[in-house]
Order: sequence, then C-alpha cells, then structure tokens
Amino acid sequence: MAGPSGKPDPTAAARLRLDKWLWQARFFKSRGLAAELIEAGSVRVNGTRVSRPGRDVTPGDTLTFPQGARIRLVRILALGLRRGPATEAQALYLDLDPRPDAADAVDLSDPA
Repeated sequence: MAGPSGKPDPTAAARLRLDKWLWQARFFKSRGLAAELIEAGSVRVNGTRVSRPGRDVTPGDTLTFPQGARIRLVRILALGLRRGPATEAQALYLDLDPRPDAADAVDLSDPA
C-alpha cells in the first residue's frame, strides 16, 4: 500500500480483494461470478458474512462459501500475483474440509 508520499509502505499488511483472490485461487472461472456469489451474501470471512466483493483478505483469513453441491472451508496461505496454473493456485490455500478421495471412500452399500 502506498503512503502519503506515494511510495509503498513496507509496514502495511498485504491485502487483496476477496473476489480477485477467489478467482486467482481458481474457485471461480471469472471475477464476475465470484462477485455475484459474494454480493448474494453466500461468502463468510472468518465466520462473518460479507456482501462486498472489494472486501480485503489477508493470509490467515478463513473463507466459507458454496461451490457446486459442496461447502468449501479454506484458509488463505498466500495472496497470488496472477491467475496461474492449478498447481500454483492450490499453493494459495489450505483446504480445511477436504473431500475424501475415491480410494479412501468407504462403500456403505456392501455389507462385507
């Protein structure tokens, strides 16, 4: 962030818009889709419902939001500089409620 002189302030905390972070982390195909979900009040930051796509997020914040038929719970580890490949995007967050892998899933229909 720039200070009164226009120079970057090294003591300022790194921040990024919520809609931009969700897009960079590849949870949504466009910032517009992310903004719509936020404006609808479907996203929580640290347990507080937000409705402004421009709300700043920082590393350490916890996000809760729907994605398809699933509710995502992620902790922000880093702020991205760009919307890179999926491997780069996955390094931006920690999934706090990971989906069980198909190999780990238990088949409840088989009694054996």
